[in-house]
Order: sequence, then C-alpha cells, then structure tokens
Amino acid sequence: MSIIIGVDAGGSKSSVLVADGERTIARATGGAGAVRAGRALQAASRIAVAVRQALTSANLLQGDVLVVGAAGVGRDPERNELREALRTERLAERVVVTGDLDIALEAAFGAGPGLVIVSGTGSVAVARTADGARHRSGGYGWQMGDEGSGYTIGRAALLAVGKARDGRGPATSLGEMLLGGTPPRSFEDLVRWSTTAEPAEVAALARAVFQAAGAGDAVSKQLVDTAADELAGMVHALISRFPGKGAIPGALAGGNLGPDRPLRAPLLERLKRERRLEIREAPLDPAEGALAIARRAAGA
Repeated sequence: MSIIIGVDAGGSKSSVLVADGERTIARATGGAGAVRAGRALQAASRIAVAVRQALTSANLLQGDVLVVGAAGVGRDPERNELREALRTERLAERVVVTGDLDIALEAAFGAGPGLVIVSGTGSVAVARTADGARHRSGGYGWQMGDEGSGYTIGRAALLAVGKARDGRGPATSLGEMLLGGTPPRSFEDLVRWSTTAEPAEVAALARAVFQAAGAGDAVSKQLVDTAADELAGMVHALISRFPGKGAIPGALAGGNLGPDRPLRAPLLERLKRERRLEIREAPLDPAEGALAIARRAAGA
C-alpha cells in the first residue's frame, strides 16, 4: 500500500492527513500554509513541520505521494515555487501542489458538480458545473475582496472600535473583547498593533466578534449579519452558472462556517432563499479532498 499525504494549507493553519491506502493513520495541524507572493519558502517550512509531525506519529519518515491544496497558488509562479520548496523537504517521493478550491470541491463532490462557499482567513465561492467547467465568485484577497471572511470581520471590528472611541459610531463591547484577546492592553497599543498585524492575525479577531454577538452586542451582530449577506451574495452570483432547474449540491467550508460557529446559521438562513441549492449537513474537511487526489496519483 502507498503512503499518501493530504494537506489543506490555509491562511490560519495547515491540516494534514496521512493514509495507508484507504485507511487514515495519522493527523496533525500546523501553522498557516497559504502562499503570499515571494514567500513560498516560509509556507513550505510551516507545512513541512505539520507533515513531519503526522508522519512521526505514524512511525514514518516519508510518504509516497504528497498533495497540498494551498490558498494563494492560483498563479503558476506561486504554485511552482511552493512545489519546488516542498520537494527539498523530502516529505514524499512525489509532490503535487494544487489550489485550496480544488481540494474543497473534491472533498464535497468528488468529480461531480456542486458549489462550495468558504470563509476562513479569506473567503470565496466556487462552483463546478456538470460539464466540468469551474466558476468562482470573490476570493480576490484581503485588499480587493474576501468579503465575509475572518479578515474582513476582524478589520470591521477594528473600525467599529475606533469609531466608538471617537463617538462617531455606536457603543460596543468589542473594545474590551479585542484588548482581552490580542497582545495589546490599551487602545493605543491596539492602534499600534493594527498597523503591523498580518491578515491571519486580524482574521483571528473574528472570534471576539462572534463571542460579543452571542452576548448581545448590537454592533457585533451587525458585523455577523453583513458577513452572511456578503457570502450569500457570492453564492447567488454562481447559481446562474447551472443551467436548467435541477437541484445544486452545496457545501460550507472554512473555520468560520463550522457546525458550532455563529456565522453558519445566518448564512444558511439566507441560502434557503436559493431554492435550487441543497446544502449538505456533514462538515467538510478539504484535507480529505487532498487525500483523495493523492490516492488517484498513487494509483496512476
């Protein structure tokens, strides 16, 4: 049996699965594996740490096939750079690098049609129609898009805190929440921290927004509702890509849309308006999609 490795390399973490044929024998979670232009080496290093952790727990040194589905590798230069960097890590005899959307679609629908909406550090909706064509909505990065993502929610929280401080916006408990969950311990520290924070660090602030919304903070509730509206809008833009009137399989992915996350319910409520869309209830693990691609590669 071939030893195969599947990795979901996202903006906040990397999830690793190791399998012996059909049987998953090890799991591990590591640091962010998303690729930013010119920084594939750093991403490869973090991915490698997580993969080695999984291999070690299975008493293995190397796999036969490694498939990494990474955010930020939509262009050939980044994809090739990450693949070459991973090859030097000697994690497997064969290394395949593909996009995070590829493994999400694979995990949800195999080779079939369907639509996946993702909200993690970033956000995107992707659809594959019956003819195999792929379409996307959003996902243009933290500067041009990623509406409804952890980053966008976190940045909106920072804006709300600043406006509340000046009296230009409604009062909110987010100020205390953010100061309690990030390194800064004063408003001035928070301002300084925000000027150098990485997108994944800003995205981590979404947890405070969800907590504050659950506690009844009106500003936080509005931020969650806005995120749900944006994500639903991405899905709506893709529905027309599916001809006819038949049902469209759908799935939710990303850390902000897990079964226990406050953003999931309001988004599902909005998606009910899309009569053709049938969202699967089972949680989606894109790393399983990477593993499925690795199985095919091992058998080729």
